Amino acid sequence: MAKTRPQDHAFGSGTPFSLGAEEELFLVDPVTGRMVNSSAAVSERLASAMPGIERELHAGMIEFVTGVCSTTREVIGEFAHRRAACLGTGVGLLGSGTHPTATDDEAQISDKERYERIHELLGDAVATPVAGLHVHIGMPDPETAIKVFNAMRVHLPLLQALAANSPFRSGRDTGLASARSVTIGSWPRSGVPRAMQGFDDFCSTAELLTRAADVEDYTWFWWKLRPHPKLGTVEIRALDSQSSLRDTEALVALTHCLARAAADADDVDDLPSELLEEGMFRAARFGVDADLPDANGELHPFADVLAKALDHVQPYAHELHCDRELALIPALVAARGGAGRQREICGLSGIDSLLRELTLATAQTSGIALT
Repeated sequence: MAKTRPQDHAFGSGTPFSLGAEEELFLVDPVTGRMVNSSAAVSERLASAMPGIERELHAGMIEFVTGVCSTTREVIGEFAHRRAACLGTGVGLLGSGTHPTATDDEAQISDKERYERIHELLGDAVATPVAGLHVHIGMPDPETAIKVFNAMRVHLPLLQALAANSPFRSGRDTGLASARSVTIGSWPRSGVPRAMQGFDDFCSTAELLTRAADVEDYTWFWWKLRPHPKLGTVEIRALDSQSSLRDTEALVALTHCLARAAADADDVDDLPSELLEEGMFRAARFGVDADLPDANGELHPFADVLAKALDHVQPYAHELHCDRELALIPALVAARGGAGRQREICGLSGIDSLLRELTLATAQTSGIALT
């Protein structure tokens, strides 16, 4: 496998603060919503017709990768086209951080060299399939990339709480809003890294950790946030996948605005690692009902933290053409996030009904790309 040197970066090679995203979705029976291990067949069928559709670690999942976009609307349009193409093969899709009922013995590892190596290194830590939404923001230079990386660390609990969409795992309510976040926490190199002193610090840290982990390069770090020199981006990886593309719109827009605002900030806020770890767990446990700590250890209701963030980024929403997308956030919060919606459906009509409803919601692509 080819190694990627962070020093050979692509920062500044494209339009500053361009946007890209990846969403991982479960492949399911279109009627029942039960997971099916068919990614090889689906990707082979779509390989020539639709770029940006990739196999994932588990054979019961698929990944959609956008091209370089300018706006959230473009990202969502690309996701809608890829979802529609995949649905056209006859398979169903289910958007959630974890599949609500799939058990570990149902999830097969994909027969690709990288994924087989991950399984060899991590063993049963990767037995449970998890699905995330990753957002990339293009950076004009390495220095800005590290500045934005450091600043976005502080916003991760807020983003993870808002995106929490996986209360069920293996057919039971976990008591968590994001079982995905807690599940992936058993992986090495999966938490929130420390703030970096500069790009050279990141490069030396990446080389040190790569050697210690016996892996090829920094792309084997599954941090919740990372600089991605190969793509010239900062990548936010703390978000659960969503069934509704409207929810995805809101999350991508807020992430884009927070990163753009961070690049302009004179001073970058910091949060001690211990408090950041606490905030990330509270976000995973309680979602939009979380109280999140500040740098002094004082707890603040999620609604107050969100309101402050929205006020902070509002000047950038017009520049990034995402005023309408940010306006979708109150509806997501009012539903108690994706986790709240899932619990409401399951409480009313059971987990089989939840699978069907999530499958139907994930299939709602008509008109999305045109609005």
